[in-house]
Amino acid sequence: MFPSQNLSISNRKLLLIAGTGWLFDAMDVGLLSFILAALKQDWSLTSTQLGWIGSVNSIGMAIGAFVFGVYADKKGRKSAFLMTLLMFSIASGLSAFAWGLTSLLILRFFIGMGLGGELPVASTLVSESAAPEIRGRIVVLLESFWAIGWILAALIAYFLIPLPFIGWRGAMLICAIPAFYALYLRYHLPESATVNRASPSKQPESVISKLKLLTSKPYQRQSIMLWIVWFCVVFSYYGMFLWLPSVMMTKGFDMVKSFAYILIMTLAQLPGYFSVAWLIERVGRKWILIIYLLGTLISAFLFGVAETKSQLILAGALLSFFNLGAWGALYAYTPEQYCSNIRASGSGMAAAIGRIGGILGPLMVGVLMARNISVSAIFALFSLAILIAVVAIILLGKETKQIELK
Repeated sequence: MFPSQNLSISNRKLLLIAGTGWLFDAMDVGLLSFILAALKQDWSLTSTQLGWIGSVNSIGMAIGAFVFGVYADKKGRKSAFLMTLLMFSIASGLSAFAWGLTSLLILRFFIGMGLGGELPVASTLVSESAAPEIRGRIVVLLESFWAIGWILAALIAYFLIPLPFIGWRGAMLICAIPAFYALYLRYHLPESATVNRASPSKQPESVISKLKLLTSKPYQRQSIMLWIVWFCVVFSYYGMFLWLPSVMMTKGFDMVKSFAYILIMTLAQLPGYFSVAWLIERVGRKWILIIYLLGTLISAFLFGVAETKSQLILAGALLSFFNLGAWGALYAYTPEQYCSNIRASGSGMAAAIGRIGGILGPLMVGVLMARNISVSAIFALFSLAILIAVVAIILLGKETKQIELK
């Protein structure tokens, strides 16, 4: 599943345990994009209503990222892992029994809270547990489990959602059940070595003091950079990927064909991650992130203007390759900006601000599509957002390759 060079048994175990939960999180997000297309037919929802389903998920993720980021700095990374995955698993299973838009929105909020809290905590724990010379690679490989989850979601969507006796409800149940296995694995997850080294006599800092420290002079530059980058990247990712099946259908393909084409596009995520895992310790975090974001920018524009099947598949595959590779670099880059007592809080805060973009992205697409704005214009806006992120990294970002985490 991932390269074995320089990975110890403990690193392999950590990747498997943390990555399993990450995989099932990705299955849920991936399935949501396909479920939006199915709900449009089953419940006759408008584009604006579909946009709210994606956005309320991001509202929960914003709150979860901040709350559980602070909690992880106070109580430990492992405890935050268990709580977030349990919340996600229960709400994901219950969403299969949603009886209308309101109930689905409420459950998507709690799914988002668990998901939003888990992701920054996972990258923080793995980052703190790996040696500096392989830390970036391991965090990117952790992110690669996201691609596996998306591929599984695409397979479920293609083969099962069109079946009348399974549909989107059965798909949600399938997605929820394996998450409890990840919960079992988490009991065998070791606590972060950095947390274990912390002095027990040191008084825990308040939330306000942590927030002040994140914006203080030693961390101000990197905090502003991360907040801009996370907002722009999450805004474009959820705006583009949650709407991919629906966009394909607006371009004239039926639901089954749209799901099949997106499955092909999704396969490109894995080489995107693995190429970044190979390059990140050689080139560094900052420039790899810039390169892959520029690739995302160009691919998003090409997808927006594509018309034929071959053009759409090629542009979509490039978009998956570069965008998910950039995500891997971003998750490796973010925890390295802070010291241990604010690392999870800083990562969580950046992710929380990013989720505001995740709220606006799907909503914006729904509103613009309802007003008959062209897909090419919508994807050009996402390209512009990525350009802003690139400029922020160039001007404010610093290289953190193989630094010692304190």
